[in-house]
Amino acid sequence: MAYDYRGNLPEAAHNVIMEGREKLTVSGVEDVDSFDESEVTVKTVRGRMIIRGEALKLEKLSLDTGEIIACGKIDSLEYDSESTHESGGFFARLFS
Repeated sequence: MAYDYRGNLPEAAHNVIMEGREKLTVSGVEDVDSFDESEVTVKTVRGRMIIRGEALKLEKLSLDTGEIIACGKIDSLEYDSESTHESGGFFARLFS
């Protein structure tokens, strides 16, 4: 694993690819918090992600590579702003 010039590990890439609202590929996944056929909640390097739909199933789950593939009827995809790793922008930190 390569380190940056400060000696820190680089943050893993986080990508989301949706194919026709039927297949969703997500990279940068650190953990799967919960899963059922109507909702999948995962912890990513950019915060908690909630996938909602019908007849959802995990076609692929690899925490070694940090990737999941979810299939089914995908209705929504959202990030939980309370769990993001970032502390906000410059003004959010300035006025907090």
